[in-house]
Amino acid sequence: MTIKVLVADDQSMVRAGFRMLLAQEPDIEVVGEASNGREAVDKAARFGPNVILMDIRMPELDGLEATRRILATDAGARVLVLTTFDLDEYVYEALQAGASGFVLKDDPPEQLLAAIRTVAEGQALLSPAVTKRVIREFTRIHRPVAPKGLDELTEREREVLSLIAEGRSNAEIGEALFISETTVKTHVTHVLQKLDVRDRVQAVVLAYQAGLVEAGSDPA
Repeated sequence: MTIKVLVADDQSMVRAGFRMLLAQEPDIEVVGEASNGREAVDKAARFGPNVILMDIRMPELDGLEATRRILATDAGARVLVLTTFDLDEYVYEALQAGASGFVLKDDPPEQLLAAIRTVAEGQALLSPAVTKRVIREFTRIHRPVAPKGLDELTEREREVLSLIAEGRSNAEIGEALFISETTVKTHVTHVLQKLDVRDRVQAVVLAYQAGLVEAGSDPA
């Protein structure tokens, strides 16, 4: 399957760089570019991309609101936020808005390509290194609130959710709980269904809202 990508960034050189990089990949096609959030919303509706690379700071409409509007009309779209370490406060808001993950603008090309393929497959992308910074910002300005559906989780499902929030992969969760990776996948599916979230990123947000993970804990 060809992954259709929309690149939304207000810097033309950045967009050109992404287009050149992605054009070399046989399974990825850049279907459009947007220089502001409003244009990103319009082109997402027109071209139906699988993945939107979304800058946060853009004119007319910022990337946060653009993300909300895109996902409101197309729940199947996946938004990868383009960010830098000094924009951490926006990353958490992007996750709340429904973004499936984020990549740093200075990440190596292979990491960007892997990120696009990961979210295109319906998975979420949460970098442990940046997660800790986002958590620190989140816990500074928010108080824990128990999300809807949390009471429905079994004790084992709560353990799985806590490990997801620490940035653990399914294999690492299995090792920590002494269960198979297949069993972990089943638990993860149940957690997402009960919390009514679409991916692991949204589950992580809820885990910190509920105070299931200490803010000072290091992601795996």
